[in-house]
Amino acid sequence: MMTYSAQTRVALSDPEAIIAPVCEHMLEHGGVARMEGGVRVLEFSGARARFNLTEDGTLVDVEANSLESLYFVRVAVASHILEFAEPAAPIIVWSGDGGEMARPPNFQILRVTDIRDITPHMRRISFRGDNVARFARMDALHLNVLCQHPDLAAPQWPTVGSNGLAQWEDPERRPRLRKYTVRSLDVAAGTLDIDFVIHADAGPGSALAETVQVGAEIGVIGPGGGGLVDADWYLFAGDETALPAIARMLECLPAQTRGKAFIEVSDKSEVQQLKFQAKIEVIWLNRNGAAAGTTSLLVDAVRSSILPNDGSSVYVWAGCEFAAFRQIRSHCRSELGLKKDEHLVVSYWNRGNSSE
Repeated sequence: MMTYSAQTRVALSDPEAIIAPVCEHMLEHGGVARMEGGVRVLEFSGARARFNLTEDGTLVDVEANSLESLYFVRVAVASHILEFAEPAAPIIVWSGDGGEMARPPNFQILRVTDIRDITPHMRRISFRGDNVARFARMDALHLNVLCQHPDLAAPQWPTVGSNGLAQWEDPERRPRLRKYTVRSLDVAAGTLDIDFVIHADAGPGSALAETVQVGAEIGVIGPGGGGLVDADWYLFAGDETALPAIARMLECLPAQTRGKAFIEVSDKSEVQQLKFQAKIEVIWLNRNGAAAGTTSLLVDAVRSSILPNDGSSVYVWAGCEFAAFRQIRSHCRSELGLKKDEHLVVSYWNRGNSSE
């Protein structure tokens, strides 16, 4: 039952040319589209949006089973209307529920409680927050860390604009978002750990990890998905950036689970002692002086792996540099013939490109 609702009326020069592509695009994000009495309807898990093209403008009516779900469906609708209406910028003002939201519901402020190096280039930072439980599920592995602009004396936090989107007091110096894995958490204590890779050409995330002090407040947005899928046999592959995610997933696997995990690091000093119960063979791939993203170690390891043919369900998870990501994803789809729900291969970074 949908208990929260909001509405907006948007003036569009060619409504059908914008709303139809918006609905089509949302199918890629889990939406289900249909026509209902001449009205376009988009349904999501726990939320619904209707687009009624009238003479007075496009009436958008959204419903959800929680205020947080309402927030997300408003964001999805408004952001995609603005995107598909470019270069025009239609005015979107929501009325109804959710108008009292001062900050995005998936935003919270964490306080740094501890900083320690677990290898020469991996720094673990512990945080305390009011709602770390939202990161406990294995489909909620990730969050976005707000890396503040260096010119600001005080951190800048997002607010919710009348169009439902996050807005900033100083947009030109807004924080840069960097995605990280929640390495571990203690719901009872209200704490969580995030592992940061420290490297010479420090981007915003690495720079934050190198300079932050105990007691500092850090804003985060999340959770995000990309976690485990139930299977009998797993193949994990990743470099340093994916190591925290692989380690946490290994720890959560049941003892009878089988498989392999290939983890690429710079050298033996970066090898971590991972503790888990599953029957997963961990193989460390050392670059031995080569720069990250310049070897084929991870790709070769995945290509040489033989998946079981004994009827076991299989899942492949990989996170790595963009070039390796493309090759591993192609191998999973073309050579291994894995279905969409049998693999997840993601690009965690792009060599030579530090953009968002």
